[in-house]
Amino acid sequence: MLNFTVEEYKERTLNTRNKMSELGLDVLIVTDPANMNYLTGFDGWSFYVHQCLIVMADREQPIWVGRGQDANAAKLTTWLDEGNIRAYTDDYVHSLVKHPMEFVADIIIEKGYDKKTIATEMDAYYYTAKCQERLEAKLPNARFKDGNLLVSWIKIIKSDAEIEYMRRAARIVEKGMQTAYDSIDEGVRQCDAAAKVYQALISGTEEYGGDYASIIPLMPAGVRTSTPHLSWTDEPYKNGDTVILELAGNYKRYHCPLSRTLIIGEAPQKVKDLAAVVVEGLTEALEFVKPGVTCEEVERVWAKSIEKSGFIKDSRIGYSMGLNYPPDWGEHTASLRPGDKTVLKPNMTFHMIPGIWLDDCGVDISESFRVTEEGYEAFTGFPRKLLVK
Repeated sequence: MLNFTVEEYKERTLNTRNKMSELGLDVLIVTDPANMNYLTGFDGWSFYVHQCLIVMADREQPIWVGRGQDANAAKLTTWLDEGNIRAYTDDYVHSLVKHPMEFVADIIIEKGYDKKTIATEMDAYYYTAKCQERLEAKLPNARFKDGNLLVSWIKIIKSDAEIEYMRRAARIVEKGMQTAYDSIDEGVRQCDAAAKVYQALISGTEEYGGDYASIIPLMPAGVRTSTPHLSWTDEPYKNGDTVILELAGNYKRYHCPLSRTLIIGEAPQKVKDLAAVVVEGLTEALEFVKPGVTCEEVERVWAKSIEKSGFIKDSRIGYSMGLNYPPDWGEHTASLRPGDKTVLKPNMTFHMIPGIWLDDCGVDISESFRVTEEGYEAFTGFPRKLLVK
């Protein structure tokens, strides 16, 4: 049931262990669900309880640690030997007297790493202050460091197999976006259109089905388009409504996000003007993409393009993305913004989303792309324009 070859998982783990050795780390405790998946294949909706990988710089296989009832998921979805799948009993779950990280600490003691240098993902979504507190209390002779994003920076360059999964996710999001366009109309309830979009994204294509994305379909309408992270209501669409659609196809946990803006009826001139500025800037920034340029240089092309328009965007225009779990498909590494000097390399993947939100409306048009040997590959071919219904 592995999504990649054992050799690819071993190479990912080796790259992680080499980076650990370079940084003087003996143990890395990985709690980010995407990083757990990247290194072992583990895939389960179990991140609401504490789980992790114990990666040791001098051992080939990590140790998976999780809730007892999730141990079979580790056996089914990972390349790990059964002896490296360690489950804690259910009395650790939401307990006031014991904590799963104490179980993790016991394994570290058992393996002889309790006086070593241990890194944790201190800013991961599902790693809490209590996790760190209990580890440090149980391992008083260890030296703790922050290993946040160590694995994330390794996975920023995708393998060819990963790229193929993202291309499949692209076909799925194209279907979802077309479904949104076909479903949204005056008098239709927003929630009914959203239900059809969800169905399209999960049913996927005839060749392959979709998975759940890390972010729900963001589908604000009317004045709610003045902010980026709202979704649908149960109100009907009205003539003249602007609708922002930020969707993502997902295949085997690999995302392809895509945003478009739709107008029901005649678009206000302000929205038309804003959309033209966004499309022009997005296209010029994409055409600048190639190996060797930096993230901030890409953003500078966008900024120069919109400078003449009078519109202002004071947030980043994109970010590295790919494999992930809720609540975000971004990798939290490279961003297309001033000051980010990350150098683009082939098979890095980004979501470029230079949306602009005003007081009473907004326009959001994006592209997900791969850095190629000479430029970029847009994952989707959906029309890059303001959509009018």
